[in-house]
Amino acid sequence: MTRMIALLDATLACPVGGVSRGGVLIADDVIAATGLIDVPAGAEALDCKGLVLAPAIIDLGVFAIDVPAFHAGGIVRVGLMPDQSPVLDDPGVVQRAALIGRPNLWIHPIAAATRALAGKDLAEMAINRDAGARAVGTGAHWIADSGVMRKVLAYANDLGLTVIAHAEDAGITAGAVATAGETATRMGLSAAPAVAEALAIARDLMLAEETGAALHLRTVTTAAGFDLVRAAKRRGVRVTCGITPAHLLLSDIAMSDFRTFAHISPPLRHEDDRRAALLALADGTIDVLCSAHDPHGPEEKRLPFGDSAAGMAGAETLLALGLGLVRDEHIPLDQLFALLAANPARILGVDAGTLRVGAPADLLLCDLHAPWQVNGDRMHAKAGNTPFDGLPVEGKVRRLFKGGTAVPLPA
Repeated sequence: MTRMIALLDATLACPVGGVSRGGVLIADDVIAATGLIDVPAGAEALDCKGLVLAPAIIDLGVFAIDVPAFHAGGIVRVGLMPDQSPVLDDPGVVQRAALIGRPNLWIHPIAAATRALAGKDLAEMAINRDAGARAVGTGAHWIADSGVMRKVLAYANDLGLTVIAHAEDAGITAGAVATAGETATRMGLSAAPAVAEALAIARDLMLAEETGAALHLRTVTTAAGFDLVRAAKRRGVRVTCGITPAHLLLSDIAMSDFRTFAHISPPLRHEDDRRAALLALADGTIDVLCSAHDPHGPEEKRLPFGDSAAGMAGAETLLALGLGLVRDEHIPLDQLFALLAANPARILGVDAGTLRVGAPADLLLCDLHAPWQVNGDRMHAKAGNTPFDGLPVEGKVRRLFKGGTAVPLPA
């Protein structure tokens, strides 16, 4: 017998259908109807009271599996970076990674493009794809050998996989923990010029154009980088790019008190680059808003800035910070969920991320105006190393569904 749930009187935010008032009918694990719906006899009805009903978030490029943090942030699918222990370069490891979160969290592994992420020998992409990999990636590193990167792109293109690349020339950034400039100089930090990003992007775009491969630049953060991506898109290169809320909302000034929660990768940039990122978000150059979730405890963060681990806990704040971008009129609500759900799904080749009839019933119900304060000590993540610690925000997930089944939210 078909199990039906009718979610009624909601503000629907669909990346492909815009914002409207109505409801969603769930039949077993898929969306059966949207808009003005008739409630079938025997269906369970839930009054949404005007709250926003949208596709649940697909977080592309997380470094750790952190189920309570994901669910608190409205995330039910993640693209898992290959930088794991062991590295996701073996079909057995890839297969295990794909299965461990179900049924309440679906993990889409991003397999290593090269063995052990060493940037030398190609990994077994075809076997890893068959084991469940949804993309291949360079991890948190850049492949310095252009010949190897060209082979990665060509082989991935033959297999129908997107290459997810880190965009910083390692020959320039080796040993650096900050972006070169006044802040890094004043703090006495090892720093690299921001041009390291543009150099890496330029090469990878040229190789992607030559091979015809799909390239996703996981995090682009500089004005020069956005200009390169924008121009490549106009030429028809199959390129997409992402960014984190930290790079949209914070500049390198946030590091001034040596607070290691602001030590992230790529490092925070100059204010001019941050403003360029907001423009790239508004004009559609940026395709994905991601958390880069990478929790680190005191043993890795309570150290001198240069010795601390790079990374931030971003899953729980991703939605609220994204809603702040909507309130500040940088993007409309439906575009936010394109950045959070529809576009990541397309890059991973997953049929999800919209309110389309027949799509998986992965949904979140959100109160846009629920106020709360980011508190690293009270986060559900394995560690609370967020650069937004103490920031007042608005927007909380009230209900979450994975495949039509309600997911319990952490208390």
